[in-house]
Amino acid sequence: MWWRDAVLYQVYVRSFADANGDGHGDLPGVRSKLDYLEWLGIEALWLNPVHPSPDADWGYDVADFTGVHPDFGTIDDLDALVADAGARGIRILLDLVPNHTSDRHPWFADPTKRDWYVWADEPNNWESTFGGSAWTRHPEVGRYYLHNFLPEQPDLNWWNDGVRSAFEEILRFWFDRGIAGFRVDVAHALVKDRLLRDNPVAGRAADRREERVYNMNRPEVHDVYRRWRELAREYDPERVYLGETWVGDPHELVKYYGDDDELHLAMNFPFVQAELAADELRPILERWESVLPKTAWPVWCGSNHDLVRFPTRWCAGDEAKIRCALLILLTIRGTPILYYGDEVGMEQVEIPEDEQLDRAHSRDGCRTPMPWTREPDGEWWLRWGDTTRNVEDMRADPTSILHLCRDLIVLRRELRGGYAPLDAPRGVWAWRRGDSGVVAVNLSDRAAKVRGVDGTIRIDTARGREGEAVAGAVELEPWQGVVVLPQ
Repeated sequence: MWWRDAVLYQVYVRSFADANGDGHGDLPGVRSKLDYLEWLGIEALWLNPVHPSPDADWGYDVADFTGVHPDFGTIDDLDALVADAGARGIRILLDLVPNHTSDRHPWFADPTKRDWYVWADEPNNWESTFGGSAWTRHPEVGRYYLHNFLPEQPDLNWWNDGVRSAFEEILRFWFDRGIAGFRVDVAHALVKDRLLRDNPVAGRAADRREERVYNMNRPEVHDVYRRWRELAREYDPERVYLGETWVGDPHELVKYYGDDDELHLAMNFPFVQAELAADELRPILERWESVLPKTAWPVWCGSNHDLVRFPTRWCAGDEAKIRCALLILLTIRGTPILYYGDEVGMEQVEIPEDEQLDRAHSRDGCRTPMPWTREPDGEWWLRWGDTTRNVEDMRADPTSILHLCRDLIVLRRELRGGYAPLDAPRGVWAWRRGDSGVVAVNLSDRAAKVRGVDGTIRIDTARGREGEAVAGAVELEPWQGVVVLPQ
């Protein structure tokens, strides 16, 4: 399948590229950057929600699942993007939000569709992800509706056949327009306990998500994805579903693949949330490898629109560490996702409180404008961060983070086979990819040596040792990684 070899690139459309100068990124802006994305080696774009929305949660409160937000353009603009990207071998994935709608969606206002949402006469103890009770009383209805997120995001009732049929039609609508697949928002949360039972008492689990046993991660959700997989096969076995699956237990997470009949890719958030350290990342990956069926395929990322960017969170802005993180993401077995700006080491931006727009967790700092050049391109919807690391300057510098990222994307197509760990000193992570090569990365502040390595250094994160022959062992400086291929 194409997505096993591809690098996915997440585009936060509102911050990526502005074609009409209104301070908001748009679909023609994305289209104007396709030459760059093709040069980088990207084979699929995941677009954050582009649908009409009041933007209480910046697009994740959808008011029309088959339209396009006027800030981003028109449906013709989206069709043109799909066509132009396809001509370059780049597929388009949309963000699908099936757990909830906007409270301004026509469904929520329609009395005949009242049971398309989750209602209760009295609230239980479920809490919103954004804080407080997950229930709000509707004054006209006289009952409480469920919202696992903001009150403006009422949860849909996936026990209702009308909801299931409506979303199958939505999938068909976009598949008919050439969309290659969907990133499924909170894919673990669609179905709720039919009896609306109280969750276990809060505070007993280390991860609060583990306490949400009745309002998330219900076994009935897998019926939905099996049907969706059948629907995708009716079009093309190459269509793909990427699940946002906040599930800590790998034995539970792996269920979202089913018997190769549910999601194609399920995101591994324990990996994202770990520290950039060998003794944290390696056990997570190896445990995942041990439970993943042969028919399933892993997916990895370091940043996204909800999390502090990895160059800040993992690397504290240190360029050597950013290079090591990119090497890991682009060489481990699986499909990598780059969040726009990862390829230049774009950092989190500190947003003053009086400028914050996000009502949930103040995630504005990971959603700031893409630094295409050193000079900011006018006033945008969010403030600019540091533009020292920018595409224009880095593209002209073959030693830059950007060129390292591009070279790793080219190289990863040569790395075949499974993951096999190698013995390495403390603080170093090393592994083989079948017989195709060895990756060794020193995630420590002291020099180290990895033994049992022979070949030629193809990629060096510091770029100074490429082409060097290795016989028996490879030496690494602090925060240096290499890929060694057989001679």
